[in-house]
Amino acid sequence: MKIVAVTNIKGGVGKTTTAVNLSFLCAAHGRSTLLWDLDPQGAVTYTLRCEPNERVSAKKLVAGKRELSELVVPSEYERLDVLPADFSYRNFDLHLSERKRPAERLLKMSRSLRDAYAALFLDCPAGVSLLSESVLHAADAVVVPLLPTPLSVRMLVQLQDFIAANGWADLALLPFFSMVDSRKSLHHELIASTREEFPALLATEVPYSSEIERMSLRRAPIPAYAPKSAGGQIYAALWAEIETRIWRAKAPASLPSSTK
Repeated sequence: MKIVAVTNIKGGVGKTTTAVNLSFLCAAHGRSTLLWDLDPQGAVTYTLRCEPNERVSAKKLVAGKRELSELVVPSEYERLDVLPADFSYRNFDLHLSERKRPAERLLKMSRSLRDAYAALFLDCPAGVSLLSESVLHAADAVVVPLLPTPLSVRMLVQLQDFIAANGWADLALLPFFSMVDSRKSLHHELIASTREEFPALLATEVPYSSEIERMSLRRAPIPAYAPKSAGGQIYAALWAEIETRIWRAKAPASLPSSTK
């Protein structure tokens, strides 16, 4: 099972939109897929109409008193299931801090899912925390929507340095620009300079678009209801890049063995 985290320290960058569309496309391309809504605000849960069958606190999950596999809710889409959010997730850090090796806890929690799913997507809350460290430790790849602003690029540098400092050489860092306004020269300039600094940036750029914003009103992935639309095609292109990087690419022989 590949674990793909969708994260950014800043909020309002399109994480949930990205997580919903990519997980849908992963399932549509034949992989059994689970999307875990780790944000206590529950945007994924709302968008995919997957209210939980029962409420289970973050405390019980972290303590191992309940298995994640017991809480899965099917979505309306074939091969796509959801682990709904719970408001208690706002205290995830508190409960992780009470465990030994808290950064390893989420990886251990996911083990009950490995026989059932080919892919686990994580829609992560904003911020830097024990939870975000545990997510990065567990993940095979981290997808990072970036606004074309200097602060977003600075965050990417910090994230790259944090990954390197922890020795996670096998963690694929997959940033891409989101909410791009083609009318703004600053966006063009910053994107060009960032691509020189980060050659691994994904080529696909997601524009600022009312069509994409309306996804939350439709409460469905764009490729599900409008696959031939501009938004549907953009996310299909983004998925094609990510699929190639995660599932099809061969790791260089010089990389150290996994620490996960």
